[in-house]
Amino acid sequence: MKVNQVWIGFPRWSNFGGAILCVGFVVVALWLEWVQGMEPCPLCIFQRLAFLVMALGLLWGAWRPGYVAAIGVGVGAIAGVALAARHLWLQSLPADQVPACGPGLGYLMNTLPLTDVLSRVLSGSGECAEVDYVLGLSIPLWTLLAFVGLGVWFVGTNVLAGRAQRR
Repeated sequence: MKVNQVWIGFPRWSNFGGAILCVGFVVVALWLEWVQGMEPCPLCIFQRLAFLVMALGLLWGAWRPGYVAAIGVGVGAIAGVALAARHLWLQSLPADQVPACGPGLGYLMNTLPLTDVLSRVLSGSGECAEVDYVLGLSIPLWTLLAFVGLGVWFVGTNVLAGRAQRR
């Protein structure tokens, strides 16, 4: 078997596995919420959405690996890194500088335009500053590591697949 024959199948299966992994992260977050009783803050919910954007890009890459999949994965990863970094910054604030707790995301979505909801979520609130640890690290740190690791791996895989298609 030639190396090219092995490489042709690798990005597809790798992307499919990555999509399953991203959906798995969302399932773990839902388990932490529903079974363990951890209440997610709005930034946590947006990080879940970033994982789902990555999963969609990876599913596209499982069907047709290349530059389009790399862009989809990259957008999800960059958004996820930005959200997780903001979340970590809010958690590192001294207690007197933590923003006040605001209404839940459901209430905001029902009463405000989408641009105002995004502005309020990204500015953070008091519940985002609460630190919950899983295996010794805060949950936003785990998600930051996952976004960076998965983003680098799968953007790289899909860029290489796109280059191979051009030859």
